[in-house]
Amino acid sequence: MSDATEAQHLLDATGLVCPEPVMLLHGKVRDMAPGEVLEVRATDPSTERDIPRFCQFLGHRLLDQRHDGEVYRYWIEKKKS
Repeated sequence: MSDATEAQHLLDATGLVCPEPVMLLHGKVRDMAPGEVLEVRATDPSTERDIPRFCQFLGHRLLDQRHDGEVYRYWIEKKKS
């Protein structure tokens, strides 16, 4: 992800375990406009599998993902219809 890309939305799912992060992600993306970017922060390692699958299945774009210590971070662009 380039430094110029900024998320318009933030979902803090730290401390939550599967399936909660993806359930919250689904609700958050539903409320976003097409093309907007969401940053997700989570501590559950299963998000490394679940969030990319979520994006692939629903057609959203996973712009970047990083693992900083105990926190997993994802940048997701909502599909543009």
